[in-house]
Amino acid sequence: MDTEIAAIKQVIATVEHSQQNELPDEFVSLFRADAIWTTGHGKRLTGRDEISTFTHKVLPGAMRDSTCAYEVVDILFIRPDVAAVKARARYLTLDGQQIGNEGTPLYVMSKENGEWKLVACQNTEVLDFEST
Repeated sequence: MDTEIAAIKQVIATVEHSQQNELPDEFVSLFRADAIWTTGHGKRLTGRDEISTFTHKVLPGAMRDSTCAYEVVDILFIRPDVAAVKARARYLTLDGQQIGNEGTPLYVMSKENGEWKLVACQNTEVLDFEST
């Protein structure tokens, strides 16, 4: 199981790398062809082609004045080849100061031909209700 956890964490590390370096093709390659993804602003994307079109539009230039950091916080194996992965997402200035609220993405992943792929993903902003 340690090998599978390491492989899943590597996918999330690649999500981080592709965003930090504005690499839409690398990001899109992580998704299964029939994947679904709801962005942090609620836009529903269906299929790798639609995800690719969106990502190629928004990712280039997005990290010009900032960066991002992802951390896997929980992995639930639904089956040996299917996992629900919770992550912590932080957007930061180039000197490390947090920008806005954290994100708490959920990634449902499946192992396809020996590789873990993103299948159903939901990005969610963490709102601080205690300070409102």
